[in-house]
Amino acid sequence: MRIPLWMKVFWTLWVIVWAPLYWRAYGAQNFLFFCDLGNILIAMALWLESSLIFSWQAVSLLLFQTLYLVDLTGALLSGRHVIGGTEYMFDAHIALSIRLLSLFHVVTPPLLLWAIWKLGYDRRGWICQTVTAWIVAPINYFWRPQYDVNWARGPFFREQHVLPGLLYLLMYLIVVPVAVYFPTHRFLIWLTQRWRSSTSGAKAHADP
Repeated sequence: MRIPLWMKVFWTLWVIVWAPLYWRAYGAQNFLFFCDLGNILIAMALWLESSLIFSWQAVSLLLFQTLYLVDLTGALLSGRHVIGGTEYMFDAHIALSIRLLSLFHVVTPPLLLWAIWKLGYDRRGWICQTVTAWIVAPINYFWRPQYDVNWARGPFFREQHVLPGLLYLLMYLIVVPVAVYFPTHRFLIWLTQRWRSSTSGAKAHADP
């Protein structure tokens, strides 16, 4: 067992608590956010100890959740949202308990990196996430479009009107995999190679 049992149990129990509370607060469409899908897939990855699922979710979430952390930290320290996306964390109309549950965005990046360090990076991850986006984003576009889940109708939860809607969606399905998922994929390849080199160097130095 390469992942501690306590971590598997804790994440599973947390998802069991988080999911119904989020459903009641935000509605079913919220579970199509890539970050919320990620919570469920990470639970599966923990129990299966699956480098593929962890890699898939790292490609999906590392950049956006790191930007989330930057924006949240900036707002806490300066009162300004340098990027945007975490304003709801300061909305008194949302129950504090629900806002605190959203702190999973802070935990997810280090967890994914740790799991990849532990299990390795599977290069199929970026393909899995690209296919996921191609399936999920069109659903977001047509189902409950007023929520603009995953920005399927416009960035920063504002429907755009510069381009025809379907053309914007098509560009989204091309640009996001090319500009976000593939660079993250290359970064994770580079990072895991660095980790392997460091481990090999340490072992060589330790050998008599």
